[in-house]
Amino acid sequence: MSRVFKALSDPSRRRVLQLLRAGPMSAGDLADQFAVSKPTMSAHFAVLREADLVHVEKSGKSMIYHLKLSVLEEALMGFAQTFGLGTEAVSTLPDGQEVLP
Repeated sequence: MSRVFKALSDPSRRRVLQLLRAGPMSAGDLADQFAVSKPTMSAHFAVLREADLVHVEKSGKSMIYHLKLSVLEEALMGFAQTFGLGTEAVSTLPDGQEVLP
């Protein structure tokens, strides 16, 4: 989980993930969205791959990035559970109806 949070700690990497929510994009198309060097973007992509937040496939000479939303969801759920968020108990009334606190 720490790799995921390391990846999410940088605004540029969070922006890459936001862009990928719309669908897969090439490394070049993603890099064009930022005013940084290609090596800097490559480093960001490496951190995202290491955290398993993206899947990369080669298409000709292009590297196509895909968001792995399930990994992000799992990390966020684990984080929430660490702090007892989203784990409220459900109470049941005598007539069988459930009531959330």
